[in-house]
Amino acid sequence: MNNPQCPISLSDAIKPVLAIDRVPVHCNILWPTRDAARNAPKGDIHLAYALESGHLFNTAFDPGLMEYTETYENSLHFSPRFQQYADALARRLVDTYDLHGKHIIEIGSGKGDFLHLICSLGDNRGTGFDPSYEPDQDGAAADDRVTFVQDFYTDQYTGQQADFICCRHVLEHIEHPREFIASVRRSIGDRYDTVVYFEVPNIAYTLRDMGIWDLIYEHVSYFSVHSITRLFIESGFRVLNVGEAYAGQFLGIEVAPVAVRSDTTWDQWSHLDAFTGYVDAFAEQYRRKVETWQQHLDRISQQGQRAVIWGGGSKGVTFLNVLKAFDLIGYVVDINPRKQGKHVAGTGQELVPPEFLRDYAPNVVIIMNPIYQQEIQQTVANLGLSPEFLVV
Repeated sequence: MNNPQCPISLSDAIKPVLAIDRVPVHCNILWPTRDAARNAPKGDIHLAYALESGHLFNTAFDPGLMEYTETYENSLHFSPRFQQYADALARRLVDTYDLHGKHIIEIGSGKGDFLHLICSLGDNRGTGFDPSYEPDQDGAAADDRVTFVQDFYTDQYTGQQADFICCRHVLEHIEHPREFIASVRRSIGDRYDTVVYFEVPNIAYTLRDMGIWDLIYEHVSYFSVHSITRLFIESGFRVLNVGEAYAGQFLGIEVAPVAVRSDTTWDQWSHLDAFTGYVDAFAEQYRRKVETWQQHLDRISQQGQRAVIWGGGSKGVTFLNVLKAFDLIGYVVDINPRKQGKHVAGTGQELVPPEFLRDYAPNVVIIMNPIYQQEIQQTVANLGLSPEFLVV
């Protein structure tokens, strides 16, 4: 990217933060063989910070490397902990905005789990847009309240009216978020009672709590409260609610359209000093955390222990690739049956179900997301195993 500009403020007042080179382009596309996985396409992350908007983004991002097809798999709904979160979120949105008998549009609906949920709770009609959607892949009973379009949500679909629009963990993948949100605003027109909910990974969690394994190539943008609020206000919305969710890992914003765009003066309310402090300290803290985990893996190797990681999503793929753990980690455990039998991009480990551990009997289980620690430890105990647990 030449003369990079912040995708939110369009300012060139940016500074480099961190470079992570040669990482898999897709963490959520798994591969049929070890060799294919190790030869998966790779790209560079050059993380930069926009001083005016509090936004972080990858200046080395190449949209030409992105391909979202039916092989893309990032559903978290197989986890009871995540199901609890999704159910509580859907119920709150239905109750807060009286979503009963309404039309719901979900942009980036994945396999349809959340859209089915919010439609069933409020007896709503739903339309989901996602090129990775697979019809009837689980043999689920047909639900004539919900339809899916195997395509990206673009201006050709903005004629579809909705009472509620939701978009979860999509915006961070979009190279030009201002254009995308402008398109959403155009689709609403003068229906000022339409509510919009967007959810993204929370970059404050990455910086503050050192959730460094969330830095992936698929994400061109890393939103803070400051940058996502600015984006929506400048695009013709008013903010109804914004805040952290899922133990700080997610950031959610609820907005409604306005007739006249706000002329808010950003430096009067953004208060970026504390956030910028996290950014300034991040590169050194990142290096220290990587070194600490390299020491853990060296110790495991020296002691001849068998180790697995639990979690074959973005965090696990990033962990293995950053630490170049090609052969030291034997397998990756994941409860999503759609992933089992496939291989991790970049490093090639096979993904296996929890039951695999009964015979493999690992000495160490590395838990890739602390929010699932209790769930994972109980599952392992039920298998009659008592390994050492390490939580990233």
